[in-house]
This record gives sequence, C-alpha cells and structure tokens, in this order.
Amino acid sequence: MRQIVNFNANWLFSKETCDTPVSLPAGWEAISLPHSWNAQDGQDGGNDYHRGACWYVKTVEKADLPAADRYYLELQGANSSADVYLAGKHLAHHDGGYSTWRVDLTDHLTGSDLLAVKVDNSPNETVYPQMADFTFYGGIYRDVNIVCVNESHFDLDYFGGPGLKVTPEIVEKDAKVEIEAYVTGMKDGQQLRYTICTPCGCEVAAATTADTKVVLDIADVHLWHGRKDPYLYTAKIDLLDGETVLDNISTRFGCRTFRIDPNNGFILNGEEYPLRGVSRHQDRWGFGNALLPEHHREDIELICEVGATTIRLAHYQHAQYFYDLCDEKGLVIWAEIPYISKHMPTGRENTISQMKELIVQNYNHPSIVVWGLSNEIGIGGGAEDLLENHRILNDMCHEMDKTRLTTIAAVSMCKMDDPYLQIPDVVSYNHYFGWYGGEVSMNGPWFDKFHETHPNIPIGCSEYGCEALNWHTSDPMQGDYTEEYQSYYHEELIKQLFTRKFMWATHVWNMFDFGADARSEGGENGQNHKGLVTFDRSYKKDSFYAYKAWLSDDPFVHLCSKRYIDRVEDVTKVTVYSNQPEVELFANGVSLGKKTAEDHFFKFDVPNVGETKLEAVAGDLRDESTIRKVDTFNEEYRLKEEGAVINWFDIETREGYLCLNDKMSEVLKTFRGKLLFAGLAKKMLGGGKKGGKVKAAGFEIKPDSGMMQMMGGFTVLRLFTLMGGMANVKFTKEELLDINKKLNKIRKKK
Repeated sequence: MRQIVNFNANWLFSKETCDTPVSLPAGWEAISLPHSWNAQDGQDGGNDYHRGACWYVKTVEKADLPAADRYYLELQGANSSADVYLAGKHLAHHDGGYSTWRVDLTDHLTGSDLLAVKVDNSPNETVYPQMADFTFYGGIYRDVNIVCVNESHFDLDYFGGPGLKVTPEIVEKDAKVEIEAYVTGMKDGQQLRYTICTPCGCEVAAATTADTKVVLDIADVHLWHGRKDPYLYTAKIDLLDGETVLDNISTRFGCRTFRIDPNNGFILNGEEYPLRGVSRHQDRWGFGNALLPEHHREDIELICEVGATTIRLAHYQHAQYFYDLCDEKGLVIWAEIPYISKHMPTGRENTISQMKELIVQNYNHPSIVVWGLSNEIGIGGGAEDLLENHRILNDMCHEMDKTRLTTIAAVSMCKMDDPYLQIPDVVSYNHYFGWYGGEVSMNGPWFDKFHETHPNIPIGCSEYGCEALNWHTSDPMQGDYTEEYQSYYHEELIKQLFTRKFMWATHVWNMFDFGADARSEGGENGQNHKGLVTFDRSYKKDSFYAYKAWLSDDPFVHLCSKRYIDRVEDVTKVTVYSNQPEVELFANGVSLGKKTAEDHFFKFDVPNVGETKLEAVAGDLRDESTIRKVDTFNEEYRLKEEGAVINWFDIETREGYLCLNDKMSEVLKTFRGKLLFAGLAKKMLGGGKKGGKVKAAGFEIKPDSGMMQMMGGFTVLRLFTLMGGMANVKFTKEELLDINKKLNKIRKKK
C-alpha cells in the first residue's frame, strides 16, 4: 500500500560553491522546507539577488522509511534547474522550476545515505523564464516527499503526473466518465477497482477489471458550475492482487461543458458565465515563493471576496494545493508555462517539457479551461522559429488534451494581423493604456476594433492595471502612483471591459503586489505595485472594492481614500464604493444627501472645514473616515522618487506653454514640438526619425500607430525616463532642464 513520507524537515543549506557533498558538511545553515534563498534579496530592489547554484543536503535513513519495494523522491518545486545526488552519485537532472518531478532512489539506498540536491537559478539560454518582470526565486520552495510503493504501482515516472486521467463527457442529463490508469509493473492476475463517489462518500459508479481504461456512467449528473456550484466527484482506483490492495490513488474531478464564443464570451454548461477576475503571482513578502498552505488559503479567500469568477495563474505552473482550492471554490482558470518575453531558439525543448508537465499534472482539474502557450513572447517580433515553437506547443496541447482550448497573452504592441495570433484557439492582450502611455479611454475602443477586424477570434484582456502605493492626491494623474489614480483607472476599465460581453475573459494585473527585484518605481524598490492588495496581504487598496462592488453579492459599503486625511481644497471630492442601490453620506452627522449610481461608484462633494468625520451609510451598512483642512499640501502624500534625476514637481512651468510635465500628444500637436522631438529621437530611440517613423527596442513606430498613440499618453518626463531606460540612454538633470526651457518657449495649441 502506498505511503507518502513528508521530507521537509532537517536539511542543511549552503550558497557556497563546492564539490558534491558525500557527508554532512559542518557549518551549513539548518533549514526546513519550503525554502527560498531569495526571500529577502529578491524583493528589495537593485536587481542584485543571488542567482547561482546552491546546495541542500540531508541523510536518508532507510530504516526510518516504511517497508516498500520502491522509493521515489518527489520534489514539487525547485527553481529553476536541479540535480539529485545520493551518496555522491548523480541520479537525475531536471529543468523547470514550477512543476513536480520524481527520482527513483530504490537501487541506490544502502542504509544511511547522504541526499544532496543542487538547485540553480543562474541565467542561461535553455530554461524558461529568463527575461520577465518578476523575481526568479531560487530554492526548493515546495514540499519534498518520499513516495513508498509496491513493485506494482501507479506510475510515478511520467512527467510527474498523478497516475490517472479522468475525462467526463456530458450526455444530456448523464455523464460518461473515462478513467485511464497508468500502471507500472502490473502482473497477470492483478486487477483495478474503479469507483466514483460523491462528496459525502456515496458510491455512484464502480467496476473491477484488468483493463487500464474504463468508462463509468453517472446518472443524472451534478454539474460543476463555477462559483455558483463547484460540485466535485472523486475517482478512486485500487490496484488489487486478490483481495490485497497493492496501491491506490484518487483525484477529484468535475463534470461540466464549456465553450468560448467570439460574440457572447464564456459559456459554462450552456449558460453565459462572464469571466471577470484577476491574475496571481504566487510569491509573498518575506517568503518569496516558499508559501505555506495558509498563504494559499488566504489568497483564495481574498480572490473570492473580491467576487472574481476567474484567475489567470501567471506565469508558470502553480502549486497543486492552489489548483485544488480553485476546483473547490469554482474559479475558472487559465494555466500557463513561463514561455515569456524573450524567445530563445535554444529553449524549445524546455517549452515542450514544461507544457507536458503542466498538462499531465493538471489534467483532472475542472477549474482549468485554457492552456496558455506564451506571454508577451512577440515583444521582439514574430520570427519563424517563434511561430514554429507556438505551432508545436499548440498541436501538442490539442493532442494531449482534446477537452480544452489554447490561448496566448499578446503584448500590447503586437499588431492585430500578426500571424502568431492565428495559432491558438482564443487570444488575449496585455494592455496598459492609461498607465504605460495612451489614455484610459483607449482600452474599450481598441477591443471593439479587434472584434470588428477578427469577428471569429474570441478576444480577452489578459493584463491591465496601474501601480499604487500610499501616495495621495485630489488631482490624480497618470504615473503619479497614487491610490486615487489607481481607483480612477480601474473605475474606467471596469466600465469599458465589463460591458463588452464579447470579451471572453478579463484579468486584472495583479491581485497582489509581487516581487520584481529589477524595479525601482513608486518609491519602494523591488516590487510591482499593481496589486489590488499589498504584497503582505495586509491592506486592500480602494480599487479592490471597486471590483467587489461590481462582482460580489456580499453587501458592503466602502469609503475611499481613508489614508488621505489632510486636504487643502475648500470642497473635496469623496468616493464611496458599494453594491447597494443607494448610499447616504454624513459629514459630522449632517447628511450630504443620498445618491444612486448604476456604476456602483458614488461621488460626493464635501465641504472641507476643520476636521470632518465622514460616514457612508447603505441600509444597515456603515463605513467611516476622517478628513482635515490644511493650508499647504502634506508632502508625506507625494512621491519623491529615490534616485530620480528630477521629480515632476521640481519642473518650472509657464502658463500657456509646454513643459516636461505635459503629455507627448500635446507636444506633438505643435510644429516646434515635433521638431524638438525629432531631434531628441536619435538619442532616445536609436536611429531617430526616418521615412516618417522611428524605431525603439525593435519596434518600428509610425506616427499614426498604436505605439505612438500609447507614447502620446506619457508625460515628456516619464517617456524620457522609461524609453531612455529601454534604450540604455540616461538624460542628466541639466539635459532635462534644458529641454524644459525649450518647451517653455513653445505655446500650447488650443
């Protein structure tokens, strides 16, 4: 009978370069798993976190293990490449840091043996990911087990899979459930006992046979129906020798149908079921990727609280425990491999192996509906090798899994007629109009244009968002990192995206702030702050409640900008989010009136005198905050970028004339502004203007292109900072002030 021994405790760890240990080293750090050596330095900025080969060692005492014929070491996540040694002998190598893999130790155990695992997250050109906006945490950051089995056992060698594959087919009110078992060492006379049970353990179908594939019928099947009814059956298989159970395995599964319609979006069990949700990175402040079960549970509860119906699990395979939680809660899932940003011709085999592991290990999860082939991989253009890689992955997904669809997340600058958009079944785009350039208002019309251009391709939005920290203003602007601008941005995106039913899915980037050690934005380095919730999960930003107002049925009322107390204006704007039909706002006990809001965003003008206690009331629900009148703006609320050459509020302005704080679109409206920009393009974009277009980071940018429209939404200062960084060109403070002087001489066009 199978026994699984957790092997997380009592390891020794070292970052030091050394030969393969053959005995317990002295002076190494004592740790328990899960563990990451980048839990701190991968989140503090500077892009200097340790990337290299590190060692984990532990003694395996065979006498302490249950009696068995075979012993498998199971590693559920070691990033990104790893080698396993026993008593100094090399047993296995694995590339890919996010999936389960196993090593047969049996023939090498002698009694007391040193197990050594070398884990390496060094840069290389064969293992994905290598270029992406998140930290590649090194470590054995998920559980390690010893799986003890009979000589005849369910397979443990095939791409880390569970040993069984369950494929339900709905036939009117019933289901035909194909169950396939993968068995190693099965002998004559041995049989397999298959059973299907309800959540309460009641058996609804069974068969005993020597066949490794059966079809069992469920009469009057109870469907898995997302958040509304996430009903799960359990399939069990016993490997029998007479009456003796040699091995047994089980998996939960759901019976459901789905399709994705280019006009009506996601259809679950024949009903329209809008997929509106979030993306998730798995890391956490102070832990990196080394999460505990309670961390996963907290994440899923927060995602459910916001009312999401879908999660894009980016940009790699997540923990099996989290997929299980998604099944239980009824979240519809996009699962993907880390084929991201930079196409590596030498990395094709790794994309194939990671996709095989993703599908084999996760096939039985009813929550998963699409396999993601890649993310923003077309960032450098659609070379033939890239296209071939996608065709191989797409065909392989359909061959391995005939029940699900494939998708990609295309970078915003990818043209609508790019050939790689024709490869997957459905498409999504990562758009940041209103944050990385462009205007917020551009998002909805862009998707309308795609839908009109490609009426038969289902289109979704796989990423959209903007960064917010504890900065505040009454006049939010693109790029100011305030909580108020993030709220405005998401209010507008919700109204634009959620009202277009043809969009098959929308995923906010991101549910949680996450580690990106190369980042130095927003005043707190080492993180991407686009989350609706902070990295430590302790604070729900106001935008969290904007989504809750649209997506959740749990009654609530929320006063925004609670951390923005000191205000200079005589009348200040106050926003309340609620999913209730009417909200009344009180200032020091005096009603400022009742309001209704079809968009769930209630706006009030509030007199700002002295100190005012605000109370928002919706039925029996209440929320409170305080504002205070001050004469000068509280500089504690304003971002001062650490290490910035110049901050936007230090720039001299002249009424009616241009400056560095104006948007590029305003500059390019003027003839003199166009001339000035053309002169700067050579330094900033590498080659300047030629034939009516400029070139940046591999993209040719025509004046009327979407890329130029995006650039038009940047302030001149922000564009120079970001694009200068892309081209590795830095402007000095003196150069920027000189440009500002020239802009100050150009009158704005009315």
